Amino acid sequence: MLNNDQDGYDAAQDTLVKVLRNLHRYDPNRSFSTWVFGIARNTCIDEHRRRKRRSYDEPKDVVDLRPSPMQDVVRSQRAELLEKALQDIPPMYREVLILYHFEHKKYTEIAEVLELPLGTVMNRIFRARKKLRAAYEMHGGDQP
Repeated sequence: MLNNDQDGYDAAQDTLVKVLRNLHRYDPNRSFSTWVFGIARNTCIDEHRRRKRRSYDEPKDVVDLRPSPMQDVVRSQRAELLEKALQDIPPMYREVLILYHFEHKKYTEIAEVLELPLGTVMNRIFRARKKLRAAYEMHGGDQP
């Protein structure tokens, strides 16, 4: 009834204790085994109820959201490859990528900082991404 050997052993022991404590309530006109079985059944039902109550009180399993050591190594290797790839592309493309992706500047802000037309900034970012991808793959990286 409890789907667990250890819980079954505990319930059997609890049943024996209840039988011994309540032996004076036993009716000799009825079957002894049926009386003991009824106590065992009720003990198992009580355990199920306790589990339900406990399941609300006990904290749920906590999932560790931190990256695994392997994920840290992979991330570190990708960062190194990206750094090398960034150094390989021409400075005019590198600066727009850094301003956009690392400094989180908007296209209009980049245009103001570099004193370039907005269309030129958009074009450079597009081309810079292509050049960065090619350089990254050349260094042995997969798709960034």
